[in-house]
Amino acid sequence: MPRPPATVAGLAEVTPGRHDRPFLEGVRERRLAMTACGRALSVAGLAAAAVALDRIRRLPPFEPLPVTPRSRGGSGTPLLLLHGIGGTWQLWRPVLEDLQARHDVLAVTFRGHAGAPPLGDAATPEALADAVEEELDAAGLGPVHIVGNSLGGWVAIELARRGRARSLVLLSPGGAWRHQYRMDAVASSIGAFNRVLSRVTGRSVTIARSPVLRALLLAGQVAHPSRMPADVLELHVRVGNDMPGVPPLLETVTKRQVDQLPADHDYPIRLVWGRADRVIPFGEFGTAMLERLPGAEVIRPHGLGHVPMTDDPGLVTRLVLEVTRAVDGPAPT
Repeated sequence: MPRPPATVAGLAEVTPGRHDRPFLEGVRERRLAMTACGRALSVAGLAAAAVALDRIRRLPPFEPLPVTPRSRGGSGTPLLLLHGIGGTWQLWRPVLEDLQARHDVLAVTFRGHAGAPPLGDAATPEALADAVEEELDAAGLGPVHIVGNSLGGWVAIELARRGRARSLVLLSPGGAWRHQYRMDAVASSIGAFNRVLSRVTGRSVTIARSPVLRALLLAGQVAHPSRMPADVLELHVRVGNDMPGVPPLLETVTKRQVDQLPADHDYPIRLVWGRADRVIPFGEFGTAMLERLPGAEVIRPHGLGHVPMTDDPGLVTRLVLEVTRAVDGPAPT
């Protein structure tokens, strides 16, 4: 008895005959067309790179920013600014002038980050909060308005728990999540990003002045890469291999989540989470954080990424000053 033809997924296997030649010829033509298209795209990519490099040469130079551990300026009630992991206080530069018009602003760089002292043996948000408290004491400051972004938001929560907050504004704060594997993936991606920075420090000016390269580097961090000031971006690329505190912090921040603040706190809390945050999206991370902030006000602006200070400095300034004005009252004329 003859054996039935072999089948794959329930279909008989047939040998191509003369009636199948038009079909096969069509497949070959499509493959040739795709190959030609790929070559054309490669040529177009090279041309675009050449145009971008030409634009770099024509962009005006800028003065590199110094690497310092802190900034203080302005007058009024004290306001503390805390950056995210792998950053420095310079990330607040786009909003500094407007905040200093109403407040005595202290922006610090975390220990273990470029320009600051070493982190020490304990690589935890609580240890960072200890160091920031030392900064506040050295500056003669008691309770302060606190604004924290990412890891800086977690440290801000710890400072508020210790009675150091007049108000609390949190911009996509870290410290809470729904699923452990998502947090592990975030830590891995941040680590990979910082390893990339450490390998391109010698190209900091080129990257900062190139629209194409800054878009590739910042696409996951901000909603509008073109809006980050060139000098701020150049500094953070330049110091990419001077962040010894980042790896140990990434190890510890995935091990446990931030504790809930007490419900009877006497300061307002505003939680700001941009809808364009692709690092820690609100659905996975923001909702979990909200459960730890009793009585917090939530604002979900469009057009803000994970590091929102450069995406829309005016909006971020307004969101902060609305809270501080509510506590301090109107500024004297």
